[in-house]
This record gives sequence, C-alpha cells and structure tokens, in this order.
Amino acid sequence: MIKISPSILSADFANLQRDIERISSADYVHVDVMDGLFVPNISIGIPVVKSIRPTTALPLDVHLMIERPVRYVEQFCDAGADIVTCHVESDTEENIHEALRLIHAKGKKAGVVLKPKTPASAALPFINEVEMILVMTVEPGFGGQKFMADMMPKVQELRGYINEMNPACELEVDGGVDPDTAPVCIASGANVLVAGSAVYKAADIPARIAALRG
Repeated sequence: MIKISPSILSADFANLQRDIERISSADYVHVDVMDGLFVPNISIGIPVVKSIRPTTALPLDVHLMIERPVRYVEQFCDAGADIVTCHVESDTEENIHEALRLIHAKGKKAGVVLKPKTPASAALPFINEVEMILVMTVEPGFGGQKFMADMMPKVQELRGYINEMNPACELEVDGGVDPDTAPVCIASGANVLVAGSAVYKAADIPARIAALRG
C-alpha cells in the first residue's frame, strides 16, 4: 500500500490543529525540522512536536534537517515523534549510527535521509538499522520546489538494496510530489510520499490524498 505523509510545512501555522485534522485520511504527519545551519531555513522544533502530538492519532514522521541530530533525537522521541529520520550528511557515520540506536532505545522507528547530491550507496552503512530511507527530490530547506525527476534512478537503486537487505524498510520521497509526479515515484519503488503544497492547496484534501495514492 502507498502511504501519504502530508508535510505541515505547508499548513497554516495559526491553525495547525485544524490543518492536521484536515489530513486525517493520510498515513503519517510529516514534520520538517530545520535549524538554519544544516539547511538555510528555520522551521519548528521540539515544543511544536509536543504540542501537536495530542491533536492526531496519526504517527508523526519527523524529518530532522539539523546539524548533529544525535544531540536531540531522544528529545524528539519524548515529545511524541514516532519516526525520526536523520540526514547522513549531517554528522559522522559513527554519530548517525548512535542517533539511530538512541531512537530505537526510545521504542521509535528510525531512518536516514539523502540529499539530492548524495548517492544511494550512502544509505548502505545504515540499511539494516532503519525502518525508513528518505530520498529528497528537491534541495532540502524550502517547500514548493520543483520535483527533480533525475532522482528516480537513485530511488530505483535504493529499492533494489531494500528488497535484498531489509524488505520491511519503507522508501520515502520528499519534494515536489503532486498528482503528476506521484506515479513516477511509485513506479520507481517508493511506498511513502511526502506532499506539502499539493495537499494543503487542494480544494478537497481527502480527495487529493486519495489521488496521490494512485
């Protein structure tokens, strides 16, 4: 089954509970955490995750676009994150392994993220330790960017690795996903789609979520 993880980066932050309730037919709530260092933007952090946790029964899919996430993963888990993903580029390999260990020690799911210029092979040191691999199909940092179709060979390569080494691992794509690009992602092997603008700008959000599933 294809899962949809709408990004609240595109929600109305003055009405965040309302906008999270509007995506109740989705599978996850995607929470983009940016620190202004790893990416050139600042978004939200631990207090917001804690605040939105009681507003939905959906799992919180927390994407850490921050330097040295090992410092904060436990706090995000305690705040209510269900899945915490860390960029492989954000720290040493040793520290990413430690971050994944800490997430699992909290009883949560862990994942790694690859920026567009990062090859699929960068996920291999972690592939047996994660429940999710996320491929960025835009440069991380801002919503509403154009989908990078040239990332699909990377998605296909990762699907091959996952099928061979960790079949239970989910393969997520994030960036520029809409009803036109979603089928391309699915055909390439992704089974979780992050969509922000495409969901929140739709006149009928449940219909848009259904359309993205294909």
